[in-house]
Amino acid sequence: MENTTTIQEIVQRLENLSPGKQRQVLDFTLELSGESPKGIPLQELIEFAAGLFPPEDLEEIKQAIEEDCGQIDESGW
Repeated sequence: MENTTTIQEIVQRLENLSPGKQRQVLDFTLELSGESPKGIPLQELIEFAAGLFPPEDLEEIKQAIEEDCGQIDESGW
């Protein structure tokens, strides 16, 4: 019964968190279980960073990610 009570309390607390904080909790539980996340979708990163950077900086970051990620510069290393 203790386990059920703990799970219920976790769920209740999760419902009061923002989507970004809920994602952090999910990532933490994945890490605890040995299933570390392999990255997050760009939109989630932007939503998470929204309060950390001015909007114009976020747009510049988003453009750089969309333009440059996944490209290999063989002479760069």
